[in-house]
Amino acid sequence: MGTSRIRYIVVSLRSFSRLDHSEFKAVDIHEGIDNTLMILEHRLQAKPERPTIEVVRQYGELPLVECYAGQLNQVFMNLLSNAIDALEESNEGRSFQDIADQPNRISIKTTKTKKQWVQIAITDNGTGIPEKARSRLFDPFFTTKPVGKGTGLGLSISYQVVKEKHGGKLWCDSTRGKGTKFVIEIPIERTQLINT
Repeated sequence: MGTSRIRYIVVSLRSFSRLDHSEFKAVDIHEGIDNTLMILEHRLQAKPERPTIEVVRQYGELPLVECYAGQLNQVFMNLLSNAIDALEESNEGRSFQDIADQPNRISIKTTKTKKQWVQIAITDNGTGIPEKARSRLFDPFFTTKPVGKGTGLGLSISYQVVKEKHGGKLWCDSTRGKGTKFVIEIPIERTQLINT
């Protein structure tokens, strides 16, 4: 079983990094998300201070999407890591039982939009982002994390990858005390990128 698990992790890492797919290519977005979750599994598992972080996948029917898969997987990694960080921060001062009664949850929803784009929404039920910080979220080196916890580059790089490399959009909706949702929208085909 251990060998099987190691093999699965290595395959996931290889797929995540897409070493063999550095060019613009049609890929399965769900596979990229699943591989990212596999890499982050150790952060989602139960710990002495909290139960497992629940991950709810609501995958729509998506065609293959033309993209830079490795770069898009890095965006998923940044957004999911931030969601986990937000949940861990929201757990401070809460008991194990309190967290079990109102579990930490990350929801991932994918849909195909009418204009032939895909939308990926990653939502957490953490404490949300303060309003004054929201306007600066995608600025380089801006972070809401304590010193030594974050570089302030993850969201900035994610924004560049989505907007500049894929001609897409990345935005955030957050309600203080209820959670945060990041939404990625990118065109399904490169021809749409050229025409928009």
